[in-house]
Amino acid sequence: MRQMLRALLTLCSMLAFAGMVRAETVVFTDVNVVPMDAERVIARTTVIVTDGKIASIGIKAKLPAGTPVIDGKGAWLVPGLADMHNHVTTRDDLTLLLANGVTTMLNMGEATNSFAGRTRIAVNKGEVPGPQIFTALAVDGDPQYGHLVVKTPEDARAIVGIAKANGYSFIKVYTNLPADAFAALAGEAKAQGIGIVGHNAKAVGLAKQLAAGQAMVAHVEEFFYGFFPEPPADDQNAPPADARIVDAIALAKAHGAFVTSDLFNYRTIAAQFGKPEVVKAYLAAPEARYLSPADRLAWAGSGYQKKAVDLSRRVAFEARFVKAMADAGVPLITGGDAPAIPGQVPGFALHEEIDAMLAAGLTPWQALSAATRTPGEFIAKTVPGAAKFGVVAPGYRADLLLVAENPLEEPATLRSPLGVMSGGRWLDVAALKAMLADVAARRSGQ
Repeated sequence: MRQMLRALLTLCSMLAFAGMVRAETVVFTDVNVVPMDAERVIARTTVIVTDGKIASIGIKAKLPAGTPVIDGKGAWLVPGLADMHNHVTTRDDLTLLLANGVTTMLNMGEATNSFAGRTRIAVNKGEVPGPQIFTALAVDGDPQYGHLVVKTPEDARAIVGIAKANGYSFIKVYTNLPADAFAALAGEAKAQGIGIVGHNAKAVGLAKQLAAGQAMVAHVEEFFYGFFPEPPADDQNAPPADARIVDAIALAKAHGAFVTSDLFNYRTIAAQFGKPEVVKAYLAAPEARYLSPADRLAWAGSGYQKKAVDLSRRVAFEARFVKAMADAGVPLITGGDAPAIPGQVPGFALHEEIDAMLAAGLTPWQALSAATRTPGEFIAKTVPGAAKFGVVAPGYRADLLLVAENPLEEPATLRSPLGVMSGGRWLDVAALKAMLADVAARRSGQ
């Protein structure tokens, strides 16, 4: 019986995808466009999408009979959201992202071979529902964190070619990568057009990593480990002095480095140290019904809850740091660690990050830029030939989110999309709800 139920749910999912509107031309009428090229609104206009790209804004062309028309009825059309740090590897989790308005994702390590290859290709071709997928191959100097081990310059140069041959857009460097291996990796990656992203490598340090061409710091918290001074021996979790924030900002701006804002991620980790009851609360939250059984088990057994650590002062510092970076023009992009970290459900976690940025004092424009326009700029700078996205403008990939209110005034509206378009495929609110119900039903039966 359970096998029959799974088969039925899979069939329903396939039928829902088949029912997505993907015509040569789709027209949005009577929409207020928030293009995200500047802090502005184009009121009550028409947007024409052709072959998966935005063709025009504000032009009422004569269209062939039968052209799909989506009447916005005065709703707001914005770029789809981007989750630039996750560890999603399943089709169900891709569905969760899409149903939450996420139309671009970056897997930052541990993708299976089949996901990095077959699934990524199928999704990016529009054959399987999901956001546009980019992948990073994680490398480290020892195996303790489960990443691919790179110990020598020869290893490093070889791995760049392997990553490129397998469709990876980035190499993610990790904590214990040797300095000579990092240098070789950075040089070879530049030669082959592969971006370097990731953590602070202890043997190198963020200043040297960014100077060597690392394009993105994978978490704001990496500045604790690779740039700010060591905390005093008797207070290892003390935050840096606020006066040092200006130096970190100067470093990032000098190299044009992108920084992944992970306020929700860091706060969520901090809340569960030594507190099993917090992890139980995460598992009892409404969004947890969408978790896979494997993720539920991983959350329940997470090591964070086994040791009490007080990171509250660093959590508060990080919020001030992110606000200062945003105000100074450091290019922030949104991301977390879903579903690897207890408390982070794919798709839902992205909205929590936007909320955390707002709570830190960022304006809706700054937070929404980090989830749309700036990820598009990051990919344009680091991935040669990638389709443009992140802005509602002619020539850009038709990744769009229709919401009831102006997100520059009411950002909470992003949590309840009226519809999502990914690469020109349109899913209305009924389809989105059906997709979520499908995932919940299937995973509860596993």
